[in-house]
Amino acid sequence: MCADHDSDGLAASPDLANSQAHNQANSQSHSQACGQGPGDQHPVHHEVGLKLAILAKAPIPGQAKTRMIPALGAEGAARLQHRLIEYTLKTALETTSARNITLWTALEHDHPCFVDIRQRFGVTLRPQPEGDLGVRMHAALCSAGGPSLLIGTDCPILDKTLLKTCHKRLKDADSVFLPAEDGGYALVGVRRPDPRLFRGIDWGTSSVMSQTRTRLAELLWTLECPTTVWDLDTPQDLARLADMEALALEILP
Repeated sequence: MCADHDSDGLAASPDLANSQAHNQANSQSHSQACGQGPGDQHPVHHEVGLKLAILAKAPIPGQAKTRMIPALGAEGAARLQHRLIEYTLKTALETTSARNITLWTALEHDHPCFVDIRQRFGVTLRPQPEGDLGVRMHAALCSAGGPSLLIGTDCPILDKTLLKTCHKRLKDADSVFLPAEDGGYALVGVRRPDPRLFRGIDWGTSSVMSQTRTRLAELLWTLECPTTVWDLDTPQDLARLADMEALALEILP
């Protein structure tokens, strides 16, 4: 998700001053370390189920999964994108209710794929705002109105068990991430959004997660990283997916 050169991944963000004031009032003096234990001064939130935001590009030939075009062609890459969106929605609905899911659309907000998903699954659709990946992610997390997770559609190994694990970890930490093997991350979860988390990040590079760790330390946020994952981004990743037969049957065009 967070490589952003060909990934999915959100209308306006809340007032910056209000967001920063809220963060300053709630920030804890914990050192940031992956897997660190919880702080003891977090605000209490009532259990309302997992709030989940999903970033998705419309499956338009030539504009979606472009790095897959050499292997699949433009039409095949678009079909793969369509399947990834549907598979991600299926996984999300195995984890939380449709009322807790928002699909943030890009490229073509009224694409038939998105219209069909809204009608079939009953999830909320919202257009991603203008801005870089950090701006779009912050907008989606703010919209949740409380602790929430955000994912793209490029990580088919992100199953319901892992989503539930991330949700559980977020109850005790300020943030939860799933680092990706390419140096980005496939999931971000926060208890309280703060735009500073996404500033000064070199999106599209292998430094995304390391720079994010530095930012978390500056914010004095605790961090949980349940595992490292990989995204389905390149033709080489297709061979990796093909080795996972059951998953490949659901996703590969």
